[in-house]
Amino acid sequence: MAIGASSAKTGEETDTIIEAAHPPPLRRRLGRADLRAVPEARRELRELLRHWGRPGRSEIAELLTSELVTNALVHTDADAVLIAVVSARGLRVEVRDFVARRPRLRVPDLTEDTHGRGLLLVQSLADAWGVRPHGVGKSVWFELGAEAA
Repeated sequence: MAIGASSAKTGEETDTIIEAAHPPPLRRRLGRADLRAVPEARRELRELLRHWGRPGRSEIAELLTSELVTNALVHTDADAVLIAVVSARGLRVEVRDFVARRPRLRVPDLTEDTHGRGLLLVQSLADAWGVRPHGVGKSVWFELGAEAA
């Protein structure tokens, strides 16, 4: 943000506030069943969100992104695409895969390790989330609003 930028026409100093541009979207192709992509996606998202949100918001975004990426890679046996966009409204993260089968929100089995909790985390921590069909597959997405950041 710059305050006091010079006017090109008159050479006079102004009190114009120039808003910082939002970073370019993160777009990453995730290879089929390549779980190494999970920590890599978290790292890239962390870099995208370096200057976004109040403490703890970026960590929530990383956690929810890990869940969506892991679900796409484990439950579809296909490639996926991660897209994360920061805007004035907040953060939107979407993971597209190429399998039409919709994910199920399920109650975790307490006798199982940690399986079955991903979408419950997304539901409880995101400001909004959902699933929408597209072309050959679907997108699972979440949003964290800027006003809470």
